[in-house]
Amino acid sequence: MNNIPPTLNLTAVKALLDEAKTIAKKYKHLTGQPLGITGEVGEVEAAILLSLELAQVRQSGFDAFRRQDDTIQRIQIKSRCLAENPKPGQRIGSIQLEKEWDKVLLVLLNEYLEPTKIYEADRSVISQAIQIPGSKARNERGALTINKFKSIGKLLWERN
Repeated sequence: MNNIPPTLNLTAVKALLDEAKTIAKKYKHLTGQPLGITGEVGEVEAAILLSLELAQVRQSGFDAFRRQDDTIQRIQIKSRCLAENPKPGQRIGSIQLEKEWDKVLLVLLNEYLEPTKIYEADRSVISQAIQIPGSKARNERGALTINKFKSIGKLLWERN
């Protein structure tokens, strides 16, 4: 697999993202709107917490790698920032079945952009869930609800 990037200094990137989080909090306080860094924060937090290697920027289909023995798993990372009492039915970003990936991580962040939980689901389970008839958002756009993802995935990490 030739898409493995050179080792990234995640400590330096995390420090920079911590500064961005501070700005994002101020921006939301002033405007009521999110700044839009949830995806980047989720990817870096997952890489640090789960010892993943981030893929090259804009890699089609996956965001990170996990090395296990002699295999490399391609991992797509979805992030969602949730308020303390989130509305039911919130969806994660589109999961495209035609792209190359092996697993999907769902990184849940609190309103301060700090990770609270990380779930993982295998491609086969996600494919099944997306292809169940009945929902245009799910069937055509690959958009699962957070609750559905949690029910088909497994909890990998949780903040104490």
